Amino acid sequence: MNKYILILIPFIFWGCQKDFNSVIDTQPANSQVLRIIMADSVTFNQSDSLVVISMQLNSSTGIKTIEANIIASDLTQLNNSPIILYDNGNIADNGDTIKGDNIYSNKFPLSSYNPNGTYTVQYFTINSNDNAQMIAEHAFVYNNNQTASAPVISNLIAPDTVTIGSEPLPINLSIQVEDANGFSDVRSVYFNSFIPPNGQPSSGNPFIMNNDGNGLYVLTVQLPATGVPKGTYLWEFEAVSNEGIISNIITHYIVVK
Repeated sequence: MNKYILILIPFIFWGCQKDFNSVIDTQPANSQVLRIIMADSVTFNQSDSLVVISMQLNSSTGIKTIEANIIASDLTQLNNSPIILYDNGNIADNGDTIKGDNIYSNKFPLSSYNPNGTYTVQYFTINSNDNAQMIAEHAFVYNNNQTASAPVISNLIAPDTVTIGSEPLPINLSIQVEDANGFSDVRSVYFNSFIPPNGQPSSGNPFIMNNDGNGLYVLTVQLPATGVPKGTYLWEFEAVSNEGIISNIITHYIVVK
């Protein structure tokens, strides 16, 4: 969905296990979190892409299941359904080494297409009444082990000439963005506006475009009916990756009459 902006123109490797980052909400005394057994950093490994999630309680009394969610650095949830943690001693399937020791574990596959950055694992207990309670979370830094590359922008759609009338004038813009590490590696797409006659930067720079899906970024800008200098504006479009690598620049001139 297009969003509107008024342009004001004067115009996998493991470290040592560690305690959990934080307890969100403590359980009754018979089911307290003792530790979360997970690394501070994970690097994608093509031969073994599974990450093991483990949490230890002092007691499982009154708990029906233990679940987890993984939130990526772009704030998307990677798991489509809750990740059930098991205390079954099935190290091959679930990564749990000893049955009945109140350490609950499971494996989850990460991808080289998942974005780099800080991830959060959220831990929940589900009681016999199916009530869920988040009891702890753990943050780790994920490295997808891909060579950092610059995004590539193309196929800009923007008018060459516009005429201001008695009402604010909407201008629809779109641009296609690609990244070798996937769309999620694109941090932002934007353009900067330079005002005639001297090319002064707009006070609103940069104007952030919105992801409309599949790498298409869109924006509708609104020129006010009054107070807009006439002439040729320079707009420079670019994108930046999560690693801070800048894309190619597309230069566009638009004549405002």
